[in-house]
Amino acid sequence: MRVEYHQFYSSNLGRNMEFKSYGHAGKPIVVFPSSGGRFFEYEDFKMIEAISYFIENGIVRVYTPDSIDGETWLDKLRWPGDRARHHNAYDAYIINELVPFIRHHANWQGGLIATGCSMGGYHSANFFFRHPDVFDTVIALSGIYDARFFVGEHLDDYEVYINSPVDYLKNMEDNHYLEAYRRGNIIICTGLGLWEEDTIRDTKAMEGILKAKSVPAWIDYWGHDVDHDWPWWRVQMPHFLSKLREQGKL
Repeated sequence: MRVEYHQFYSSNLGRNMEFKSYGHAGKPIVVFPSSGGRFFEYEDFKMIEAISYFIENGIVRVYTPDSIDGETWLDKLRWPGDRARHHNAYDAYIINELVPFIRHHANWQGGLIATGCSMGGYHSANFFFRHPDVFDTVIALSGIYDARFFVGEHLDDYEVYINSPVDYLKNMEDNHYLEAYRRGNIIICTGLGLWEEDTIRDTKAMEGILKAKSVPAWIDYWGHDVDHDWPWWRVQMPHFLSKLREQGKL
């Protein structure tokens, strides 16, 4: 498997940002880390190993950007609006700097896959729904989709609101976005086991909102033995990639 380390200066964030890539060909996957995680987390927790068949056979090519969660949603000392604005600089880094790099590096002009586990599940869904012109597929595992989880009742700040999928999707009337969602591949999954209470709540909320908007989505609830932890995410990710492959979407 081809593994490469990358870094370049982000003008949006004012620093060097590190990431790794895995594979030689295939549809690019952008993997967002879990809460406060680093760009090497996906490899360290054996997620790369879990999906190695798809990477080694040139079906997908994986890119693992760093997070700045500790300076945004997880920074309890920063005002919620400031956290959201700093996250939006990260959004600009991903969309305007990292994605063009990926397109050139992978020689790929089509839609990308967004994925992640736990907080990475939140990021993957948020990036997909905010940027359906960039991402045509999302595989969100055990995510939170309500920004109140991070900042409480501060949705009156627009910068916060546009990062709370359960809120902006509920109010979404733009047919350009809705039609893009309907064309996309939406997979949102949670277990019913330990530490999944918040993700179950938010997954159910997303299920109801997407149904009300006539947006097809695969909302999948795994069993009561399926906990909020890496061993199950290592099972879920290759499962969903296999299903996409069977459907001719990879």
